[in-house]
Amino acid sequence: MQLIGGLWTPNIIWHLSGGPRRFSELRRDIPEVSAKMLTTRLREMEQAGVIDRLVVPSSPPSVEYRLTDLGQELMPAIKAIVSVGKRLKLRAGAVPAAAPFG
Repeated sequence: MQLIGGLWTPNIIWHLSGGPRRFSELRRDIPEVSAKMLTTRLREMEQAGVIDRLVVPSSPPSVEYRLTDLGQELMPAIKAIVSVGKRLKLRAGAVPAAAPFG
């Protein structure tokens, strides 16, 4: 709970669930997060074994992040949180967002 309770962590996991993403792609996916915070969260998630960081041999080299099997196991919990959030918005009379995180 401490890991997924961190600010931006569920958003990052959500966006990585669609497949590997580069840092710049995650920044575009989540424009509200600062580069420093995104870097911090990615490092924490890598240390926890939730994501893998892969250096792609290209010119210039780039880095991709992807969910590990352990990270994929978090998706049902995150989907459940999104579902409850949508129902709470509907109950409060708010219009649900088109995308759960983003």
